[in-house]
Amino acid sequence: MGTGGASAGSEPDALASAPAVTPNVRELINRLPAIVYVADAGDVGRWHYVGAQIGPILGFTVEEWRRDPTLWAHSLHPEDRERVINQEARIVEGDAGAGPLEYRMLRKDGGVVWIRDDAVLVRDEDGVERWHGVLSDITEQKQTEAELARRVAQQAAVARLGERALEGASPAELMQEAVARAGELLDCELGAVMELVPEERCLVMRASVGWPRSAVGSVRAATGTGSQSGQTILRRSPVVVTDWASETRFGMPEPLRSVGARSSITVTIEGTGGPVGVLGTISTRPRSFSSGDVDYLQALANVLADALERHQTEDQIRHRSLHDPLTGLPNRVLFLDRLELALARLERRGSLAAILFLDLDRFKLINDSLGHQVGDELLAAAAPRIKDAVRASDTVARFGGDEFGILIEDIGDERAAIAMAERIASVFTKPFLLAGTEHFVTSSIGIALARGGERPEQLIHDADSAMYRAKQRGSAGYELYDEAMRDRAIGRLRVENDLRRALERSELRLDYQPVVSLETGEIVSVEALARWDHPQRGPIDPGEFISVAEQAGLIEPIGRWVLEQACRDAVGWHRAWPDAAPVCVSVNLSAVQFSKRTLLEAVGSVLRTTGIDPACLSLEITESVVLRDAEAVSDTLQELKALGVRLVLDDFGTDYASLAVVTGLPIDVLKIDRSFVEGLGTEAGDTAITEAVIAMSRALSLEVVAEGVETPAQVAKLTSLGCGCAQGFHFSRPVTADDITRMLTDGPPWRVSRSYG
Repeated sequence: MGTGGASAGSEPDALASAPAVTPNVRELINRLPAIVYVADAGDVGRWHYVGAQIGPILGFTVEEWRRDPTLWAHSLHPEDRERVINQEARIVEGDAGAGPLEYRMLRKDGGVVWIRDDAVLVRDEDGVERWHGVLSDITEQKQTEAELARRVAQQAAVARLGERALEGASPAELMQEAVARAGELLDCELGAVMELVPEERCLVMRASVGWPRSAVGSVRAATGTGSQSGQTILRRSPVVVTDWASETRFGMPEPLRSVGARSSITVTIEGTGGPVGVLGTISTRPRSFSSGDVDYLQALANVLADALERHQTEDQIRHRSLHDPLTGLPNRVLFLDRLELALARLERRGSLAAILFLDLDRFKLINDSLGHQVGDELLAAAAPRIKDAVRASDTVARFGGDEFGILIEDIGDERAAIAMAERIASVFTKPFLLAGTEHFVTSSIGIALARGGERPEQLIHDADSAMYRAKQRGSAGYELYDEAMRDRAIGRLRVENDLRRALERSELRLDYQPVVSLETGEIVSVEALARWDHPQRGPIDPGEFISVAEQAGLIEPIGRWVLEQACRDAVGWHRAWPDAAPVCVSVNLSAVQFSKRTLLEAVGSVLRTTGIDPACLSLEITESVVLRDAEAVSDTLQELKALGVRLVLDDFGTDYASLAVVTGLPIDVLKIDRSFVEGLGTEAGDTAITEAVIAMSRALSLEVVAEGVETPAQVAKLTSLGCGCAQGFHFSRPVTADDITRMLTDGPPWRVSRSYG
């Protein structure tokens, strides 16, 4: 540690006067790559000796340095001077331990050199303490350390950008952070993210540092070789401009000229499908960029690219999760979200909103007859028509199948909602071109009004209920949900809730209606009919609770109970009259039951549990079930037939099933619908149909049962036509199992009034 003091004058060289220092040692010392010195301590100390390396390291001669003892203090870097002088003073005064100091010094030519000063205080023979030390040039070491620290900081910046991406920062936030960290650690005053806009053949600034705020979104760069950013995209590799004043590869754009750019570097932001933009930094002074600088900037760009791509993927996933893939419309989830927001706004505004539930009429017929692909074509074509009919602020969603939801906000009254429904319905007056053929399709619409405070799901349910009411009144109509419909819905919900407890409380029972042989008058089988004795309301009509059970998912457990109870009763009758012909039992299967994969297992389980002879169990399905999907129905019927049960086609003729359909099914019995039996002998058409069905059944070796027989004339006509069996009020209304037991014991009462056989 050297100090300033009086001029050294002609003071002798401290080492020259030292007896141990030979010329050879002196020469060795001067060759050391460091400045060896001896200097007085304190502010007035002199430099008694300074090595020849003072020249290569600091640019001064030995004579210059010894002649002016103030040079050391004056050559200290201004930012280090006070620290170093104070530290030396504390060591001299004994307040701090001696040790090496590191500081910057200014060379004679103005350059900066990092010095390591290793010195100790030595008391000479004359009793004066002097510094004996070595000044080493550690500039390269410091540069290496600084470069290492910068690289560590750069790695940390890249890692932090990645963390911000994982934390869910927006693309705008990530771009801004990337360009800020680039400028900070590359010592550049300006920076920008330029997004590639292929359709416009340019790049647009999306984030910046050092630029005016108005630059974002307005500053553009050309693609191709005409700009640094464009050439970066074209080459898909970094492009460095050391000095714009001498750049010849491309012209300097006016925005860079306006900010005084001198040096710049750009790298690509590379997505999996190609470049999506450029990340760049700009210095207002000429400077070179190292390969490490390029690597750092590219690392930031790579993290940014991954984050932007992941965000885009998440946006796509989010969009797919909230939109219907076929029509591109919002789905039910997004519709509910928007409806919730609309209801919250209604409470503040005091206006109305309308929820429309739209269903395409005869869609199932088109889907089944022309195929699902054509059905999809219809839905895809209908969606834009509906959307074009409403305002841009309204929401059209597809709930599934052919069901659409429409949210109409800010309307004055119900007339506005009705007008919108009529407007939407009118878009279906033009035909749809499906599979090369024009088809006319209408829609049924239900309307529910919202004033705020309602539950979104309830409003959709109300609109759905209104739509079904519109369908019941005929296609191509609309219905406004009102209090009467609400009361019916509440009543239906009450039935559903009570029905869920009916099985547990043994409120359900079975009645049986005999199927009678027209030849002998004997009971050949009985049809099981579910009945519900409500503890408060009394008997509930089956037409009321069966449909509720189907929609509420209760038909399977109820159907299982009916099947098992009917089989147990039949087994009881067989055991009571083991020598008589067994009385078979017939159980109806609803369309919902028949569509379940569990049906086969349920029937097999009941057969095993009850021990009934499978030939004594008949399962009835309606003609409408067959027509839904004849091929699938046939497969299910074949599997049931393999169990040994008999199969009955109920309500034959009501849906005009073709003979080809019937002959392809493993049916044992046809039941002629009561609507044809009613007109026997009086309506020529009904008589002809009944006669044809009976004749066809004989040709196919099928049994025939006529339903709804109420008069002796009908019995006579059916007998003359060769019908084998009948059931109806003429013989017996549905009765209890005990009544059937009495009939089997005492003989059926209808045999008293007429002789058979």
